[in-house]
Amino acid sequence: MPLLTDHPVTRRWPAQDPTVLQLYSIPTPNGVKVGVMLEETGLPYEGHRLAFATNDQFTPEFLALNPNNKIPAILDPDGPGGQPLALFESGAILIYLAEKTGKFLSSDPRKRLETLQWLMWQMGGVGPMFGQLGFFHSFGGKDFEDKRPHERYRAEVERLLKVLDAQLEGKDWMVGEFSIADIATAPWVRTLLTHYKAQDIVGWDGLRNVPAWFDRFMNRPGVQRGVTVPPES
Repeated sequence: MPLLTDHPVTRRWPAQDPTVLQLYSIPTPNGVKVGVMLEETGLPYEGHRLAFATNDQFTPEFLALNPNNKIPAILDPDGPGGQPLALFESGAILIYLAEKTGKFLSSDPRKRLETLQWLMWQMGGVGPMFGQLGFFHSFGGKDFEDKRPHERYRAEVERLLKVLDAQLEGKDWMVGEFSIADIATAPWVRTLLTHYKAQDIVGWDGLRNVPAWFDRFMNRPGVQRGVTVPPES
């Protein structure tokens, strides 16, 4: 029977307790999704913080876990059939943890599909578009003379926020109940506000529902713990 300690990644980041789920991440928006999910579900885990400054994500040990060299990734000693499971991509991890714990993804087929629909909306739209705006607004792209890329992503972020605002009309959460759709989306809104500082250019003050939804999200104790996972060593 394969053991968690047989995986190459555990040689570089040893597990103190090899019977619990191992998370390899940093608290970027995609990393925060899984940190929040783990804290909200109460599933026992250990967090291992990668250092991008030393290119941990390109080491052979991490690439054995995620050949796409991105965080987050997990190694669960108690995967399907009781066998260890290695998994990457934040959306896939959220679905797996929801199914494993029975939390934040409805068993009702219609509600489940609605939740997955909005999870895919985040994965295909919010994450990539918010990230591009961050580059052109706050990082290297802000010095480009050609401002058309900045405007393209600014306008798309504003549009996506309006879509979210309409979806939240009359609801506390994106599908009416707290779900992995909220857990996937809110960390990117948090980064838009706190890291990119772009609220003034994307129509934030004109939104009716998103600000209150974001505050509800951030006020959850599990969220407040999850946004720092994994902690700095």
